[in-house]
Amino acid sequence: MRTRNWLLITIIGCLLAACGGSGNRFRLEGQFKNLNQGEFYLYNLEQGTKDTIKVNDGRFVYDVYLNDTITYALLFPNYSELPIFAMPGATVKMDGDVSHLKETKILGTPDNKKMTDFRLRINNMTPPEVKKNAQQFIEENPASPLSIYMLRRYFIQDTDPDYALTARLAAAIAKAQPENITMQRLSHQLDALRGIGPKAKLPQFSAIDTKGRTATQQQLQATANVVIAWAAWSYESQNILHQMQRLQNEYGSDLAIMSVCLDATAEEGRYALDRDSIKWPNICDGKLWDSPLVATLGITSVPGNIIADKQGNIIARNLSASELEEKIRAMIK
Repeated sequence: MRTRNWLLITIIGCLLAACGGSGNRFRLEGQFKNLNQGEFYLYNLEQGTKDTIKVNDGRFVYDVYLNDTITYALLFPNYSELPIFAMPGATVKMDGDVSHLKETKILGTPDNKKMTDFRLRINNMTPPEVKKNAQQFIEENPASPLSIYMLRRYFIQDTDPDYALTARLAAAIAKAQPENITMQRLSHQLDALRGIGPKAKLPQFSAIDTKGRTATQQQLQATANVVIAWAAWSYESQNILHQMQRLQNEYGSDLAIMSVCLDATAEEGRYALDRDSIKWPNICDGKLWDSPLVATLGITSVPGNIIADKQGNIIARNLSASELEEKIRAMIK
C-alpha cells in the first residue's frame, strides 16, 4: 500500500510540474551600482507588452511564467536598451553600473553570454564596424535568437538601410528558423519597408484615431510631414512627441504630424497625449506589431518616424531626435 501511495504521489508531482511548476518560470535578477531606487521598463519584443521593474537598494528581481523562449529589451530612462533572452526554467543575472550601462554583464544562459560578449566587443566601435560585426554574427549563426535581434537593431532600424543586404540576412535567418513567428513578422515588415523606403511615396491609408476621427495620408500635405511611432513605455519616443509639439507650435501649418501608438490599449496612449495637450491625430488599434497600419507604413521600431515632403515623397526614416529636428527645419526654411 505504501508503495502504491508513494507511486501515486510521484505521478501527481510530475503532472503538476509539467503543468506549470518552476520549470516554466523565468527569473531575472539584477544589481546596479550607483543606484539606490528607480524603475525600468522590460519590453517584450515578441508580444509588444511591457512590465515595470522596481529597483530597491540597487537590486531587483523579476519572475514570470513562460511557455516559450522570448526576447526582452530592458529600457532605461536615458534611452539605453539591453536585450535579454529569456527561456522557461532559466535564471539570468545582471550586474552593472548605471554610469556605464553599455558594460553591463548579463549572464546565466549561453545566449545571454554571447550577447554580452558581443556588446562588450563593439563598445568602442564605429557604427559601420558594429554593422560589419553584426553581419558576420548573423551569417555564422542564423539559427540563433541573437541574429533576429541584431537584424532588427542594426539593419531594419537603420536610418539608411541597405535593403539588399538586409533581405539577404533575413532570408538566411528565415531558412534556419522557418517556424519562428517573430521572424515571419519581421520578414513581412521588411517586404513593406522595401517598397516604401526613402525616395518612395507615402502609402495611402485610412484609420480611426483615438478620438474617433478618420486619419488619412491626405492630412500630410504640409511643407514638412512627420509620422511618429511611439509608445507610453518608451521614454525616448515621448521625448520626440514633446519635441514635435514644440516645433508645430513654432511652424504652425507648415508642419503636419500624425502619430501611431504601439501600446496594447488606446487608453494608455490617449492619456499621455491628453496630459500634454497634443492635438494631432493619434492612431492606436491595440494590435501592436500585427497592426495593418504598422505594416502599411513599414514601421519597425519604437521610437520610429517617417518624414515626407509636400508631394508625399519619403525623405527619411527613423532619424534621431536631433536629426529629425534638423531635417524639419531645413525643409521648412
